[in-house]
Amino acid sequence: MTDLIILATLLPGAQHGYSLKRQAGLILGQENLHNNLVYPLLRRFVANRWVSKQEVPGQRGQTRQLYSLTVLGKKELILRLSTLSEQDARDSNEFRLRVGMFQVIPPEARLHILERRQAFLQSRLEKLSAIEKNFDLDRYAGEVTRRLLADSEVEINWIEHLRRISK
Repeated sequence: MTDLIILATLLPGAQHGYSLKRQAGLILGQENLHNNLVYPLLRRFVANRWVSKQEVPGQRGQTRQLYSLTVLGKKELILRLSTLSEQDARDSNEFRLRVGMFQVIPPEARLHILERRQAFLQSRLEKLSAIEKNFDLDRYAGEVTRRLLADSEVEINWIEHLRRISK
């Protein structure tokens, strides 16, 4: 997911590595991403020709690297954002990342993403309902189960809303 976020951060335009670390970190709920995570990804993106790298002078006389998303990189980003595997559908962060990028995802892919996540949530509702019905849950286990049921129902309603506005 970090790789998709870094690529998506380049959509508005060229950025320095530090700026990418900071912005991607904020999206992921961190202050900055570590160099050992960001720069190997950028090297891989450059090798795959998804990102171009240009040396530019810095403010203090140093040389800085400016990274830009290429046409091939944008196609790759949109392709990867447009798919949601069954495993990804179980991950709320993977789902939310794609919803946050719906503006660049084709409408038919949006609907597929929504259907995949909703199918997972429906299955989760069935399992949680069975747990609630068939197990003697103590107070706290019952609280957790009811919370997960409520969260799933709220998200299914949100998916219906997203489906309506995505047409």
